[in-house]
Amino acid sequence: FVYILRNSEGRFYIGQTSDLELRLQRHNEGRVFWTGSRGPWELVCSEQFETRSAAMTCEKRLKALKSKKALESHVAQR
Repeated sequence: FVYILRNSEGRFYIGQTSDLELRLQRHNEGRVFWTGSRGPWELVCSEQFETRSAAMTCEKRLKALKSKKALESHVAQR
């Protein structure tokens, strides 16, 4: 899975995982370095892929968007 999280301040986090439910739980428990003190986090978008490689390619593409507006547009299209 590739996923996009958003917190109450409107910040986004993009990641990839094989267990989406567990990963979201870890983000909200503060067990992920970057998101630990910035939660709580809400899952706003996710997409499943056949391989980890394909998920990592998508994650890289989304992270390259750089702007909050571009991510909001991507989430709205899903």
